[in-house]
Amino acid sequence: MVKLLRLLSEAKAIIFSVTILIAIIFVFSANSFVRKDYKLKLTISSKPLHSIKDNESTKLRSINVKEERRRKFFQKKLQELELSTSENGAQRFHGRILEFLDHKCEVQFFMIWISPLSSFSRREFLAMESLFKAHPNGCLIILSATMDSLEGSKILKPLTERGFKVGAIKPHLQFLFDNTPAEKWIRDMMNGEKGSGRIPIAQNLSNLIRLAVIYKYGGVYLDTDLIILKSLMGLRNSIGAQSIHPVSKKWRRLNNAVLIFDRNHTLVYEFIQEFAETFNGNIWGHNGPYLVSRVAEKVAGKPEFNVTIMPPAAFYPVDWNGIGGFFKKPESQTESRWVQETVLELTKGNSYGVHLWNKLSRRIGIEQGSVMAQLISHHCIICDYVYNL
Repeated sequence: MVKLLRLLSEAKAIIFSVTILIAIIFVFSANSFVRKDYKLKLTISSKPLHSIKDNESTKLRSINVKEERRRKFFQKKLQELELSTSENGAQRFHGRILEFLDHKCEVQFFMIWISPLSSFSRREFLAMESLFKAHPNGCLIILSATMDSLEGSKILKPLTERGFKVGAIKPHLQFLFDNTPAEKWIRDMMNGEKGSGRIPIAQNLSNLIRLAVIYKYGGVYLDTDLIILKSLMGLRNSIGAQSIHPVSKKWRRLNNAVLIFDRNHTLVYEFIQEFAETFNGNIWGHNGPYLVSRVAEKVAGKPEFNVTIMPPAAFYPVDWNGIGGFFKKPESQTESRWVQETVLELTKGNSYGVHLWNKLSRRIGIEQGSVMAQLISHHCIICDYVYNL
């Protein structure tokens, strides 16, 4: 029995010793692992990092690539539109304008056509006819590269051979924008500092060119989808409201399809400045109707910005969502009465013209007996329009 107890005591001592030995080995191994891991971490963290200067250089290269892409895109579009920003030809452009707008012009009109010649249709020609029907001694310049050509002169020939003064002159952007806020805008676009956005650049160039030409020369700017109903000679420094509030009758939105201003008018300068400072090529109307509305709201009540806001009936008697009805022939006695009453109100009332909202109505044929057909018959010169039957 005593021998057995001795053996058990020796076994316990051996187990204790082995346990201590295992613990020492574990601690040593763990310490060694931590040291190695620490060295590994030190090795990783000691690798060179990109400096702030390197990051800035990468960003700068990215910006330069973006600007170069914008620059090439804008210049390509200008070439496609046959528009130049060089200084060459500036004085020749100015000279042609002055020569055309002589003292015999009772009213000087401007239109813009930044589209292919093939797109200039009978609809646009009707706009010119109605203009000269109301202003036989007026002068019309169409700012257009494509119309300023032999083929363009053939389109205008039915009017010029009847003695009406209409001609096309290729716009010179450098001259038109010189000494206005538009000068910096076109420079930023050419350098790629600003992007043209999703809206076709031709549309926004048209918005800016109309402001520039009216600022430089004064007169009347008209879109090519306006049927003129009576003389504008009595109007001065005026712009038309597109819509009004039904209760307060205060205008809600203006439109830039008709601009009537003296040369160097302060409000037109503000329009140009707003265009240059807030240009956004991704929102339809931001640089056009919304622009003139923003500025007019901002300067309202200030006497130095003297302007007359014409009611919607003056140029926008029908809104874009109702223009289709003007092209349809009447199908009943009720519709026939509506056509006659509408035509009478337009021709004898307070309307100076009808904006046709070509973007929506271009594909709609003019049906015989419709409001449009009757307006054309009253305000045409050549009167050879073929109606949809």
